[in-house]
Amino acid sequence: MKLLQVVLLLAITITIFISCTASKKIQSAATRKFPPDKLQSDFLLLKKILEANHPSLYWYTAKDSIDFYFYSIYNSITDSLTEAQFRNKVAWFISKIRCGHTAVRYSKQYSKYAEKSKEPFFPLFIKAWRDSLVVLGSPRRQDSIFKRGTIITSINNMNPALLLDSMRQFISTDGYSDNFKDQLISFGFPLAYKNVFGLSKEYSIGYLDSSRKNKIASINNYIPDSTKKTKALKALFPNHEVRKQQLLSLRNITVDSTAQTAYIKLAGFSQGSIRQFYRNSFKAIKELHINNLVIDVRENGGGNIGLSTTLTKYVSAKPFHFADTVAAVRKNFYCSRYIHPAWLYSIIMTFTARKKNDERFHFNFLEHHVYRLKKNFHYSGNIYIVQGGFTFSAATAFVSHLKGQPNVTVVGEETGGGYYGNSAVHLPVIKLPTTKLRITLPVYRIVTDSTRIKNGRGILPDVFVGPSSNAIRQGIDAKMQKVRELIEAGKKE
Repeated sequence: MKLLQVVLLLAITITIFISCTASKKIQSAATRKFPPDKLQSDFLLLKKILEANHPSLYWYTAKDSIDFYFYSIYNSITDSLTEAQFRNKVAWFISKIRCGHTAVRYSKQYSKYAEKSKEPFFPLFIKAWRDSLVVLGSPRRQDSIFKRGTIITSINNMNPALLLDSMRQFISTDGYSDNFKDQLISFGFPLAYKNVFGLSKEYSIGYLDSSRKNKIASINNYIPDSTKKTKALKALFPNHEVRKQQLLSLRNITVDSTAQTAYIKLAGFSQGSIRQFYRNSFKAIKELHINNLVIDVRENGGGNIGLSTTLTKYVSAKPFHFADTVAAVRKNFYCSRYIHPAWLYSIIMTFTARKKNDERFHFNFLEHHVYRLKKNFHYSGNIYIVQGGFTFSAATAFVSHLKGQPNVTVVGEETGGGYYGNSAVHLPVIKLPTTKLRITLPVYRIVTDSTRIKNGRGILPDVFVGPSSNAIRQGIDAKMQKVRELIEAGKKE
């Protein structure tokens, strides 16, 4: 009996020790500094890996410019830096490649720290576009000044144009589509602000009051209480209901039988039993004799190419192929021990990629396979696609194949994904040996349609509808409002 007690006590002690050690290790991720020579070594290795493996390193930025940006950062590393400080330098450099799929993430340890910490954050949620900042909400429910729709004119004496230009420097996008950057900033303004400017004890915020007069108010950081939020959610929703709501947030369909209109919202092409959702949705649309279909991909950052092309098969007017070119630099990665999982993608490419006269390895199936239309439940009525800055990757490919089709009207803003093409398909991760920073490495260059102009822009809508402070203030979905107007106008013709 005593032996059992000793063993239990020892086990508990070891568990507590391991737990405390892991906790301290996670905590130290935020404060640990790395010596400059180690940081330079990581940064130089990153450049070599990109030069050897990236399919579009110099697509939008010339080699001499990339080298200039690299050495401006390399030579600036003269002192020890935290992971966050080094990450900013790497992100600034990576953004100059102008490839939305080449992005920087913190190490796993730092990410765990950020997830568990209750650090203060910038005290307002803000919508950003061009040179405008508008309040979406405040974490302080009793905030009587910064209500939804309030226009921000300055933060700590910096105007919106300067603030946004500074923040955009650390975000990757396809070509020159800054709309994607603005959407990412809007999704997480407090984090984006902290990453670039750090935290202040107090913020001096200029704003326009209800009479459009410029005023200034001071506001402190907000310290979240994640425990209360978690308990409140659990009290409101049982587990099965939470899962149901999560599924609906990924994809859902609503039908307005009076207007003979169906609305499909897709927040991605990855999760949510999407193939079955397609079948059920288009079956219902056919049975209900729906004349107008609205497909909302504003929050769709992409995902599985197969799920994107499957949706296209339901609504395209003719058979199609994925892209004119899908080509990689190599199939055996240089410095593969720092690329995860390099071995898996190399095996896949052995069976799917073939070397051609341009010395690149082409994904023949994606270049040549013709996708036939769905026979059952194919839709040929009026289609309205709603897009925005976060419409990216596989979602951009979906819109790209339908843009210009006679029965399709694209409404909204320029997409974040490139209209000419991008770099994607396989997305292994570079893990730097010292800092453990993670950088996504796209394997294939995709040219969707070689007859298009390679100008670095996203897909431009047929009908532009941008954000406005008035729409935000009133809670109006201006893009959907425009779609309904177009449907009504179509009925009268």
